Amino acid sequence: MNKTVRRSAVFCGLLVLALLVRATWVQFVQSNTLAEHDQNRRVKIASFGQPRGDIIVGGEAITGSVATTGSDFKYKRVYKSGPMYAPVTGFFSQAQGSTFLEGVHDDVLSGEDSRLLGSPVDALTGERPKGGDVVTTIDPKAQKAAYKGLTDLDAKGAVVALDPRSGKILAMASTPSYDPSVFAGISGKDGRAFKKLNERKDKPLNNRAFREAYPPGSTFKILTAAAALEHGTVGDINARSGARAPYRLPQSSTEIGNVVPNAMCDKASMKTAMQWSCNNVFLDAALRTGKDKMRETAEKFGFNEEQFMPVRTAASGYPEELDKPQTALTGMGQGSVTTTPLQMAMVTAGLANDGKVMKPYLVDELRGADLSTIDKSEPEELEQAVSQDTARTVQQMMEYTVTDGTGDKVAIDGVTVGGKPGTAQHGADVRDERPYAWFVSYAKQSDGSSPVAVAVLVDPEDMDISRSEIAGGKLGAPIAKAVMEAVLKKS
Repeated sequence: MNKTVRRSAVFCGLLVLALLVRATWVQFVQSNTLAEHDQNRRVKIASFGQPRGDIIVGGEAITGSVATTGSDFKYKRVYKSGPMYAPVTGFFSQAQGSTFLEGVHDDVLSGEDSRLLGSPVDALTGERPKGGDVVTTIDPKAQKAAYKGLTDLDAKGAVVALDPRSGKILAMASTPSYDPSVFAGISGKDGRAFKKLNERKDKPLNNRAFREAYPPGSTFKILTAAAALEHGTVGDINARSGARAPYRLPQSSTEIGNVVPNAMCDKASMKTAMQWSCNNVFLDAALRTGKDKMRETAEKFGFNEEQFMPVRTAASGYPEELDKPQTALTGMGQGSVTTTPLQMAMVTAGLANDGKVMKPYLVDELRGADLSTIDKSEPEELEQAVSQDTARTVQQMMEYTVTDGTGDKVAIDGVTVGGKPGTAQHGADVRDERPYAWFVSYAKQSDGSSPVAVAVLVDPEDMDISRSEIAGGKLGAPIAKAVMEAVLKKS
């Protein structure tokens, strides 16, 4: 064999070897990655190739699957009461992908989860099992009360209700909302529907309940009180404070007044300050407690951490770098403090549960198509945020605020209720912005335990209402009351 032929043979052999190595690499090493790639159309065809499992609320499916025509995607998703439950379910769309529970538990709903495999014979056939169900913790009556309360106001906002004893999420509403069914397909009509929703000024696709953070305003005063009591800044809630009204911020000439006459708040006790929401007392309490101890308490309630329920939430924030004026402002929930409605529900629930904060969770169980349980959630303690004595002292103040103060509109006959309204300024020039209206509350049973805690946020930006009418006690309290009543009737 001459040299040219030999070199050609070696070269061709190397090419064949490279081809075999590459084929082996693709087939065995990259196979899973390529099979699961979001641009692999076979993956998408398989995802929509059979009816999907359902998301369950109150024992009934709020999702379904319907056959489609004119496409190799055989089925698409449909939703019952879609706008009311969209903050829980998210969407599952042939063109737009998936979010929230539809995305987090896609393997179970689609039948791809290995726990759904039956006998070894079933595994050998290679056929995908039927999709399983995701059973939520949502109370349908509480969810309806939350959603109706917001839509009756025609307001942007959110409501979150928790069971303080377990962390179960009983309601999670966000408005304006959307119907995931209208863009579940891949048609031009579906695409235009999604585009229209995505371009709306009021952002219906945003989940205000746990993906957006806002200044909490005076609802944060319950945490300020807890921090001040826990760290010994305040020893007696009935003792007069030294906080003058109006309150001059340290290192500043700025004075902070109150909604009620300053004379009612001047050197008021913490109990009276909670009753009438006196800013001066809580500004002073935060300043004297200090930014580090304030932040420590906030973090024990869940601030500065994302939560997973199992859907990921935005982190609420209590900053590290604060000067004295900024530290004081956090005492009334202004300045640099931000929170999601879920986080304020966690704070309220933790105080109602004698200082023990339970991890919030949205899924009660995962089950197969044969209704067998493949995973079951159990309550999990997140943190003992403050002592039982501290929590019960804050409860005493919150309950007094309902019976004798600014939280009276949330009172329920024959039920012990604690609450705190809040109005949060925001924007570059707070004089030109319409403030957020907040309300947080809990209800107790006869044994002293609390089956429900609620946080309500109302953003009145587009509401036909005068600024003087924007207050948590007016806008948020009726919604909180309706949600608590819905839960109490079931308890």
